[in-house]
Amino acid sequence: MPKTFRILIWLAVAILGALALATVALHRGEQINAMWLVVAAICTYAVGYRFYSKFIAAKVLVLEAQRATPAERLENGRDFVPTNKWVVFGHHFAAIAGPGPLVGPVLAAQFGYLPGTLWILAGAVFGGCVQDFVILLFSVRRDGKSLTEMAREEVGRLGGLVAYVAVISIIVILLGVCALVVVNALKASPWGTFTIAMTIPIALLMGVYLRTLRPGKVLETSALGFILVMLAIFGGQWVSQNPSVASWFTFSGPALAILIIIYGFAASALPVWLLLAPRDYLSTFVKLGTIALLALGIVALRPVLHMPPLTRFIDGSGPVFAGNVFPFAFVTIACGAISGFHSLISSGTTPKLIRRETEARMVGYGAMMAESMVAIMAMIAACVLQPGIYFAINSPAGIVGQAPEAAAATISNWGFPITAAEMHSLAQSVGEQTLYNRTGGAPAFAVGMAHIFSNSLGGQALMAIWYHFAIMFEALFILTVLDAGTRAGRFMLQDALAHVWKPLGRTSWYPSILATSALIVGAWGYFLWQGVKDPLGGINSLWPLFGISNQLLATVALCVATTIIIKMGKARYVAVTLVPLIWLVAVTFTASWHKIFDPNPRIGFLSHAAQLLSSPGANVRLIFNDRLDAFVTGTLIVMIALILIESAVEWVRVLSGRKQARVKESPFVATRFVTEEQG
Repeated sequence: MPKTFRILIWLAVAILGALALATVALHRGEQINAMWLVVAAICTYAVGYRFYSKFIAAKVLVLEAQRATPAERLENGRDFVPTNKWVVFGHHFAAIAGPGPLVGPVLAAQFGYLPGTLWILAGAVFGGCVQDFVILLFSVRRDGKSLTEMAREEVGRLGGLVAYVAVISIIVILLGVCALVVVNALKASPWGTFTIAMTIPIALLMGVYLRTLRPGKVLETSALGFILVMLAIFGGQWVSQNPSVASWFTFSGPALAILIIIYGFAASALPVWLLLAPRDYLSTFVKLGTIALLALGIVALRPVLHMPPLTRFIDGSGPVFAGNVFPFAFVTIACGAISGFHSLISSGTTPKLIRRETEARMVGYGAMMAESMVAIMAMIAACVLQPGIYFAINSPAGIVGQAPEAAAATISNWGFPITAAEMHSLAQSVGEQTLYNRTGGAPAFAVGMAHIFSNSLGGQALMAIWYHFAIMFEALFILTVLDAGTRAGRFMLQDALAHVWKPLGRTSWYPSILATSALIVGAWGYFLWQGVKDPLGGINSLWPLFGISNQLLATVALCVATTIIIKMGKARYVAVTLVPLIWLVAVTFTASWHKIFDPNPRIGFLSHAAQLLSSPGANVRLIFNDRLDAFVTGTLIVMIALILIESAVEWVRVLSGRKQARVKESPFVATRFVTEEQG
């Protein structure tokens, strides 16, 4: 293709993207079509990948096609395996795309579609994709070492310790919040509970089928699992329509919490081939298929966004969660923009699979772009709903009132008209008893997704099927995160306890497996129980805590990346990681200050504890929970401040010449794949 023609094409893409972004950002008055968000996203990602990621690959990281990766040099057929780049891309995307890109944008939609959309696009291109790419490449050049090991080697021993504690903290908080999202989606929902309950024996059957009946038949096993899950969805409809059976699968929030805690313990202690691996296969197929269907539905239907670009709640008085648009929109949407959790994957299994160093760009930068697109679709799914419906679903009873009529009146007084009859009719159409106070984001996303699907694929008659398919879709890979996250936390805990008593570090010793599983499940189960018992729905306090801890972990990752770039002698390009690092510090430290000290009881943990303490019949447990949340937030901030200081000292020492700039990369070894490809 002639160079002039390529320039014209990219110029057209850039102009189209700028036009779409201007329409999204500046349009006022009339409602806009969701396709403007899709076009803005695709063009932004295309330009970002083609130019910005290429600049980072060529100038900052200097990718070497001739350099052998650890997958090649250390190949052992188990952990280090040279793998096709598309397979690695699929694995990496499936691992990073947890509930965050679906739930965060739905919750942040209370500010309107504009703040979240702009943050998703800018945050991904300049922050999240960059973090994932550079951490993946740096791990590849260090034999697949983890983020905590790189922090210890490149920043200092304190950095390694802080990174370790931060990782354990985020895993615990992440799992607690994920479990809470599932509980809020399934409570008083026999259809949803039956369908999700059935995925457990289905996954067990897949594990046995793949290991003993048809070894190695992954596609065949996944197809069987998908068919059984679809049957479970239709079976759930039958259950919900038969009151005597429905009562067996109708649970309150606390009852579901106990069941999920028991499930989490069992999943961590069971052999990986029996539940975790088959659920991963099933989850990946359903996840990719559903996202593709949702994208097609949006393109086919071209729905109108009913949510305004900005709502009255940018002032911090939002019912979904309290807090001003800055900083809370930027910690509410983590996955989809920038997520510290991704740095664990980019320095976990993925660098041990990369076949060629040049493929790190597509896997690291590209997979994060794909996840960011999922976040855009989640924003669309939330904003195609009438605002009154959105707020009725996502607002806790403590804010809008317990009775349907009271909730409808409160929301209508905010300027978003809704009636109790409309909400009852909508609940009936999706096969639920009620949709009020279903906090957590998952039910609202499911209603929006069902609305898009039912208007493009099957009509209103299939609204209930699509809704429960969406609930199953979300809950399925949230449970996958619970499985994998609990197991990862157990491994980290065993590594630490090995320094106390060596047998505790043996991952095959069952007493150690049971003890460490119980500790990890007990930790995230505590946060889950706290959220279930919270009269404000739990999400109001726990999701910002999750967002803060997640972004603080991203701060650690960017500190490590910035340190390595400086030591590589590339200080002139340090803004690539330093600018997003400075932004995250501003956002997370501000959000943390508000969550601890804000005088508004709906925002500040300590002010809420003081309010409870002064009220008659004070709930001692809720007061303790608030103070614990404040302590956890404060401790994380102090630890991250320490690693920032240690990193800055290291930068000054290297740049001033007081310390020799030397990175701890593995020695260069020429790859054999170049010769094979040429031959």
